[in-house]
Amino acid sequence: MQSKELLKNLVQFDTYKDKENEKIMDYIQKILERKGFKLEYKTKCLIMSIKEKCNLGFLGHTDTVQGGSDWTYNPVELKEKDGKLYGLGTCDMKGGIAAILKAVLDTDWNKLSSGIKLFFTYDEEIGFEGIKEINKLNIEMPENMIIGEPTNNEVMNGSKGLLEFKIDFQGKSAHSSNPENGINAIEQCMEFLEELKKLYTTLKLETDNRFEIPYTTMNIGKIEGGKSINIVPNSCTTYIDFRVINEEHRIKIFEMINKLQRKYQSVYKIINDIKPFMTETKNGKTTNFITEASFIKSTNRYILGTGPINAHEANEYITIESLDKLVEQYKQAINKFCL
Repeated sequence: MQSKELLKNLVQFDTYKDKENEKIMDYIQKILERKGFKLEYKTKCLIMSIKEKCNLGFLGHTDTVQGGSDWTYNPVELKEKDGKLYGLGTCDMKGGIAAILKAVLDTDWNKLSSGIKLFFTYDEEIGFEGIKEINKLNIEMPENMIIGEPTNNEVMNGSKGLLEFKIDFQGKSAHSSNPENGINAIEQCMEFLEELKKLYTTLKLETDNRFEIPYTTMNIGKIEGGKSINIVPNSCTTYIDFRVINEEHRIKIFEMINKLQRKYQSVYKIINDIKPFMTETKNGKTTNFITEASFIKSTNRYILGTGPINAHEANEYITIESLDKLVEQYKQAINKFCL
């Protein structure tokens, strides 16, 4: 079966919010079983392997974002035109899954001493629930893992960490004609953020040029509070996002958030705490987005997938050239790690 045919079959499953998760997982399972792969685990996730010893693993999520009304083509029907393959998820990341399947199907596993383990997940686009479910199983992942997210055929070997906070401030209402009778929660929030920005200014001075944006970033994404212009606000909420370049910065941010929480009348909730990672390699780049690679504990993690990168865009596509090249890249990885 050719990679284009595999991709065509994968695209036809509507996996927005995992709608046809069972169908796509059954399809992948049947293909791999015919090659001799054995089933290790299956719910909305699927784990399959060949041979007892596995030195290499591949991971891919099967869900997609929603295909909007601004699409020229039917999102769940693969369309080939001018060397491009259009379809929902072709780039992110059913193209990567098609390449994984093609590479392992073309491999003569009798000639290799080590096998491979394949992980297929769900809910990557919203909450990473699929990879979180796999992590709870305490299944040992291979030392070397490749995640098939779109990279335009470039190997990515690292990613920043992600810290997201929701912080609630409590004040006391009063009439604006006599604000001293109240406690202004919005002012509490502003002062909290000013102190936090001072830490951010110092963190920005410590850089890591392996990242395209070589410093830890901070974004105040949202502030909510107040009821009326003439009432001292008794509550305020802010949402803050950090993309951290190393574990040291992550720790410093937590220390400051805890210190400021005690100083101001506030309570915080962690929305996301995803640690940064870096696999040492001679050649490699880093991603500006979070992938399931950040959740796994394998020694060596590589992100490698199709291109061009146009995930979440109308008329999402990859090139046939990129798909074919990715299959060869995956075959090279199999020969390198499984001989």
